[in-house]
Amino acid sequence: MLEKTGDYQEKTIGTQPIYEGKIISLQVDTVRLPGGRTATREIVRHPGAAAVLALIEDKMLVVEQYRKPMEKFQIEIPAGKLDPGEDPMEAAARELEEETGYRAGRLRPISAFYTSPGFADEKLYLYAAEELVKGESRPDEDEFLAVEAITFEQAQQYIREERISDAKTMLAVYAWHLYRLTGQF
Repeated sequence: MLEKTGDYQEKTIGTQPIYEGKIISLQVDTVRLPGGRTATREIVRHPGAAAVLALIEDKMLVVEQYRKPMEKFQIEIPAGKLDPGEDPMEAAARELEEETGYRAGRLRPISAFYTSPGFADEKLYLYAAEELVKGESRPDEDEFLAVEAITFEQAQQYIREERISDAKTMLAVYAWHLYRLTGQF
C-alpha cells in the first residue's frame, strides 16, 4: 500500500495565469518534483458546484439541456456553480428551485467529490432533497431546460444510451439505487 508522505509532494515554484473567465480560470504552474526535476502542470480553477438528488414518489427530478462542449443534449440532476463565498447547501437549494421550481424543506449531504483532480480543483457537493414543495422554476436567462421526473429504470436506460453520462448524475443514480435497497444514502 502506498503511504502518504511529503516526499512525493510537488512544490510550486512558479505560476503563470493564462485565462480568467466567468466560470473558470486557467494557470500553468511550474513544480519541483521529488528528486529535484521540474515539470509544468496546467490547472483549471473552478469555484465548486452543488447538485441535488430530488425524489418525488420514487421518481428522480432531472433537467435536459444542450451541452455545448459535448455538442449534445444531456439529462442531468439540478446543479450549478457556487457563487463567491456561497455555502454549498444554499447553492443546492437555489439551483433546485431555479431549475425545477421545487423547494426542499430539508437537504441532506450525500457526498462531495472532485470532478477531475488531474487538472481541475472543482469540488462538487451532492445533496438529497426532502419534503419537496412545488413552485415556479426560474432558470437563468441563458438556460433552456426541460424538467422531467424519471423512474429508476428510465435512469438506467438513459445511462446505457449515454443520455445520462456526467459523473454527478450517475453518482446520484447509484445513490438512489443504494437508497432503494437500504433506505439510506
